[in-house]
Amino acid sequence: MFKSVLFWKITTLFGLMILMMIPVGQLMDVVQERSGYRQSVVGQVSESTSRAQRILGPLIVIPYTVREEKKDEKGETVVQVSKHQRFVLPETLVVNGKPNVEVRKLGIYQTQIYQGPLEFQAKFTQPDLEDLQQDNVTVGQPFLMMSLSDSRGIKSISSLSSAQQQATFEPGSMVRGLSQGIHAPLSLASLQKEGLDASFTLTLAGTSSLSLVPLGRSSEWVLQSNWPHPNFLGNFLPDERKVTEKGFSARWRSTWFANNINSAFLYDDRILNQDSLPTFTTSLIEPVDHYQLTERAVKYAVLFLGLTFMAFFLFETLTGLRVHPIQYLLVGAALVLFYLILLAFSEHLGFDVAYLLASVACSGLIALYLSAVLRGKLRGALFAASLLLLYGVLYLLLQSEDNSLVLGSVLLFGVLAGIMLLTRKLDWYQVADPARLKGNAAAAEAGATPASNGENRFRLWK
Repeated sequence: MFKSVLFWKITTLFGLMILMMIPVGQLMDVVQERSGYRQSVVGQVSESTSRAQRILGPLIVIPYTVREEKKDEKGETVVQVSKHQRFVLPETLVVNGKPNVEVRKLGIYQTQIYQGPLEFQAKFTQPDLEDLQQDNVTVGQPFLMMSLSDSRGIKSISSLSSAQQQATFEPGSMVRGLSQGIHAPLSLASLQKEGLDASFTLTLAGTSSLSLVPLGRSSEWVLQSNWPHPNFLGNFLPDERKVTEKGFSARWRSTWFANNINSAFLYDDRILNQDSLPTFTTSLIEPVDHYQLTERAVKYAVLFLGLTFMAFFLFETLTGLRVHPIQYLLVGAALVLFYLILLAFSEHLGFDVAYLLASVACSGLIALYLSAVLRGKLRGALFAASLLLLYGVLYLLLQSEDNSLVLGSVLLFGVLAGIMLLTRKLDWYQVADPARLKGNAAAAEAGATPASNGENRFRLWK
């Protein structure tokens, strides 16, 4: 077996495939590095403006202090004063937002920045403070609070409008664990008597995404924007949504029965963690992430190299025309270069144009080279046409992620079926015969048809 020409030929092909995996792995590193650059630019823009916003509120906070008399180790009476906060969630919460999205570029990279008004309407019932009606408990002035991920995004805020009382917002959430936000002082007497119907408008800016925590017993969030590529995330999808080329509109609804968010505020003085609360979320994504598409394309490089090398091997086997391992490597290098061209030009021209440019350039280069290697312009053109067909199939795989497994399976089945049909009458023992290989090579040089196994003959490609 180790003296067989066929064995060493196949071993050489496997070695070449392994060797070509080195530049393919380096390509994957380059794609991830460029994607990391893009993410760093997004971070720089966010640091210069404001980050993705996550809104918690509005809710009412009622501070109170408790005085307790205790005996110390010496038996003396010591008065201890502890401060606490009670949270009151709205019965209904309705938010209408119209963020306008702009694209900010830094070099060749870009990200999305939004800014627009958010109109809040919240209704609170009278809070139950019966357990605080004690001699050692002092109830302080309540306030309406709202927390944000990045307070730098606050462009303007109106005064609190209510039939029961008026108030002006001040900076700071005044709640432990929520460092950024705003608050407005309220009247305790009015709150206990009539509750609160609050409305105000907040003009907010941010990047990438916008989220709202549905605090109300019944919550509704309505968004309208000029961005035509929203991605609806979070714990709840919108009940209604409409996406057009001019923008999108969406409406979310939720209740405590669905989100159980009231359980997070049952106990006083709880340190609030916004990240653990459910949200309505809209992500303002780019229509096409060319780095992700390029990374997925590179993963198919092994398939392209394998199919091309297999085609060369079959051509050698069926015609007797020899292809040198260096020629395998040069064609493989052109196939790998396709992905580098795709990555480089997609940053400037977009993925679709870059894909077309890279596929035509590499296929043309391979066609020109193979016309000399295979001794025929038609042979080189047929290889290039087959390669363009493969690039077309790969493009469909990249654009149709849901059907990629089906398309890939059909492609592999078709390739295997073609190989089996072409070699179904081939005598592999005779193929490995050195005398037969020399005879076929001489016939190929003379332009004749090499013979194989009796009456079975394989014609040279014209």
